[in-house]
Amino acid sequence: MPLKKNLLTDLLISVLLLAATLYYAARYVDFDIPPFEDAAMLMRYSQHLAGGHGIVWNIGEHPVDGATDFLFMATSALLIKLGLTVGQAVRGIGFVSHLLTVLIVYWTNRRVHNGNIFLSFFSGLYLAVGTGLSYVAAYFGTPYFALAAASTWTLGLLLSKQQHPRFWLVLAFALSGLVTGLIRPEGVILASLMLLTIIILRGWKNSISIIVTFGAVFLFLGGAYFLWRWNYFGYPLPNPFYKKGDSGLHWDSFYASLWNTLRLCLPFAILALLGFRSRETTKQAIAYLVPILGFASAFVLISDEMNFGARFQYALVPIALMAWIPLLGGVSFSWLSQLSVKERSVYVIAIIAVASSLVYYSSYQNCFLTSYQQTCARPYERDGRYEMGKLLGEYRGKGYTIAVTEAGLLPYYSGWNAIDTWGLNDQFIAHNGKITIEYLDEYKPEIIMFHDYYSPLVPPKLTDANLAQRWFSMTILLKTYAEENGYVLAAVFGDSPYDTHYYYVRPDFEDSKRLIEQISKMRNYYWPLTGKRSINYAIYETLQP
Repeated sequence: MPLKKNLLTDLLISVLLLAATLYYAARYVDFDIPPFEDAAMLMRYSQHLAGGHGIVWNIGEHPVDGATDFLFMATSALLIKLGLTVGQAVRGIGFVSHLLTVLIVYWTNRRVHNGNIFLSFFSGLYLAVGTGLSYVAAYFGTPYFALAAASTWTLGLLLSKQQHPRFWLVLAFALSGLVTGLIRPEGVILASLMLLTIIILRGWKNSISIIVTFGAVFLFLGGAYFLWRWNYFGYPLPNPFYKKGDSGLHWDSFYASLWNTLRLCLPFAILALLGFRSRETTKQAIAYLVPILGFASAFVLISDEMNFGARFQYALVPIALMAWIPLLGGVSFSWLSQLSVKERSVYVIAIIAVASSLVYYSSYQNCFLTSYQQTCARPYERDGRYEMGKLLGEYRGKGYTIAVTEAGLLPYYSGWNAIDTWGLNDQFIAHNGKITIEYLDEYKPEIIMFHDYYSPLVPPKLTDANLAQRWFSMTILLKTYAEENGYVLAAVFGDSPYDTHYYYVRPDFEDSKRLIEQISKMRNYYWPLTGKRSINYAIYETLQP
């Protein structure tokens, strides 16, 4: 009877958590925003895959592994194939994943750690109002990866506690770890660190069967996938790795990753220190910190670009939420019954106030998703690249090509062939290290667009120090190529002459005159950092000596 009562209570709390999450989503998350620039890249891959073109950046070209969220892309494509729009598929996966992860956090704390209802509910609520839904609104698949990580961690916790675990549980842990790695490649690192946690807690001898099963699953199933993707794409690692990981160790990314992890998990990082209060609990504290600190440190291997709202480190939040309760050594509130009614009321109010403050702290992290964020409710403002993409979409299907440094919204909404001049979605540029004039000549793009920090009013300074910067030298190459090949400077949009978007149009194709006129006279090009209407500084080009 008590078991049934506890089950009923847990089910009611679960419903309450779901209701709270849905209320928070409806009340505090802006789902009217367009995709974030980087999220639109994966949407393009999903759309092409669903259309039967394969995993390609441009239809008809060789496959490119620019969509590092492989399984998320494949799942999105499946839903699109079943009739959902791209946006519905991407956001639907993210929203459902977030809800499921909230439930996993609650049930793991309740049933694996035997935590009390209040602490378990608080853990779920902390995750519910955190940054997860903001990733969903921005069209990122981050909650999907977090769900896989949370599932793998839960299975790992069960394995660490059971003396003689059944084979199905061991296999489930290995398969869940593999799925985590298929969603994002760094999931392999995270799953391996979870295995290390199990080894620390169980010891080598008691972990042999788990290690063997884990190794076999990754060797045979993971190896088969690895060989397939190497054959399919023509190179072993995801394309962005060659661009983001080609400069040695990235210590700025390392420090940013540690800071993001600490910021997102701060309350539980402080409580985790209690795990070092005795020799008995120190081993457990170290074991639980291994995947958290190890995974955060792994980002020293790549640059931190595209890390919207610390999304690369977000999967560590549910892991931390499912690790802190056992480190407290079984907190009990039974002592409250020994106090007077007045004393008990004061303590209860104080505990609720502290918990509420921490939940508010979690929701407050939505105020720091971008460095230029103006309000907590909206992570970014209206974006002229979105409006321009829709304008160019009028010419979809004509075989036009755009060479672009901003490879998200413009390629996705225009539907044009696109050269990602930075190389995240281009095999040649990523492996060559930079774009070349000869490569541009192969395509002869109808439009060249780039983002940099100069304008006709503030000309670029071609010093050796500036040209040594890869982004600057890339945009100068694009600018020089456009000018030497007779492109028309249609627009230089920005709300400051020190930060602009250049648009060059080739003058010798069917729709060039109309496009030049439409782009140059565009009035709703809003600057993404401020949401203000941009100035077209191209009008000052003729005034330069």
